[in-house]
Amino acid sequence: MKNLILLGAPGSGKGTQSAKLVDTLGYNHVSTGNLLREEIAKKSDLGLKVKAVMDAGQLVSDELVVELLKANLDLKNSSYIFDGYPRNEAQTETLNSILEGHQYLAVYFKLDTENLVERLTNRRVTRNGKHIYNLKTNPPKVAGVCDITGEELIQRDDDKEEVVRDRMKVFNETMQPVIDKYRSLNALVEVDADQTPNKVLEEIRSKIS
Repeated sequence: MKNLILLGAPGSGKGTQSAKLVDTLGYNHVSTGNLLREEIAKKSDLGLKVKAVMDAGQLVSDELVVELLKANLDLKNSSYIFDGYPRNEAQTETLNSILEGHQYLAVYFKLDTENLVERLTNRRVTRNGKHIYNLKTNPPKVAGVCDITGEELIQRDDDKEEVVRDRMKVFNETMQPVIDKYRSLNALVEVDADQTPNKVLEEIRSKIS
């Protein structure tokens, strides 16, 4: 299977579709966001620095992300979904070098900005970020409680509206060169993310086969 690089603004559905593709096709999921949050949970000096950057809606350094990725990849034996990375042109070049000699395809999730803001401000997650809900479109059966683990659901600081809009500004400024790069390599497909999750999955599967 080709390695997949999921591109899209925060809240466009990359995490949801990653989980579906892992379940249906057997991919391994690499979420830089989850790796970074695990570092934050350790409350190390590095984790505290990362938290401050993420809470402000900014991007963590390329050096840190590369370190996290290299420690978690086995490209010879597994196919991966990269969720939330790369986020700028420099990261694109770095990931392309990491994937050299292996097949990959970038999948761009297109979604209206205001729809993204609504999605994110209504998002609730478990503390480790592995289980994701939306208060309007995919609410938990019991308010504030994960259906699977029974633990409390939280709203991340970076899902609050002011931070969301700051993140969108950063995303729009940095992502277009990434999209253009993969398009120039004939390694880009686009999906309409403003559909039901199952419809989005159908579209992805039809375009990566």
